Amino acid sequence: MSVRWHSQGMSDVPANDGWLSPGEARWVARMRFPKRRSEFRLGRWTAKQALALSLGRPRSRDEDLRAIEIDRAPDGAPSPLVEGRPAPAAISMTDRADQAVCVVGPPGTSLGCDLELVEPRSDAFAADYLTARERRIVDDATTEEERHLLANLIWCGKESALKVLRTGLRRDTRSVEVAFPESPWVEEWAPLSVSPAERAVRPSPFPGWWRRWGAFLLTVVADRPFEPPRPLVEPPGLATAVPTHDWLAPRG
Repeated sequence: MSVRWHSQGMSDVPANDGWLSPGEARWVARMRFPKRRSEFRLGRWTAKQALALSLGRPRSRDEDLRAIEIDRAPDGAPSPLVEGRPAPAAISMTDRADQAVCVVGPPGTSLGCDLELVEPRSDAFAADYLTARERRIVDDATTEEERHLLANLIWCGKESALKVLRTGLRRDTRSVEVAFPESPWVEEWAPLSVSPAERAVRPSPFPGWWRRWGAFLLTVVADRPFEPPRPLVEPPGLATAVPTHDWLAPRG
């Protein structure tokens, strides 16, 4: 199975809202907080660009992108529409520190992705959110940097798997467990797997991949085996991205 992905930064998003569908524009108008508005717009812009690229649709004009709408399913998962009809693709979306990623797969696929920063995580965080086996992986790290990378990587994999299960953080993060089939210390995409605790939910682990770009970690998980995700644009913007927080900037 082929999975493609696309990243965009806050500086890529136009200042105008003409590219939003009427429904998306109504959502934005109801958002009181700048952080939520900026993240919503960044996520929609990235997903629309990813869908247009993967489906071979035009994307240079506002009206091209208005024809693509990122609706929400009853469980909150993104439900992409093209000209009012279900898009022939499955997607997952994530954003962190003014960067967003959208992954695109075949219709009917359950996909999950998550973007995180490599940042300090406390022992309390590990105790609250990681399983005993995952905590041992973190505790076996030989440096503090390794420890933080592993704690965030495990969290990132969990978030991706919970999107595949279409529950998000409504489900206990310790109900899924991340494992690495081989050494995670590589510079390209590396495999991971995530197993739900209840065998009845999923008798075999969800397959996935992860990669690091600078301060960012990206994980992608699916309900079936797939090759390492390929970017829709080379080089991906995430390759040179620096974490920022645009919504904190003063408005003139």
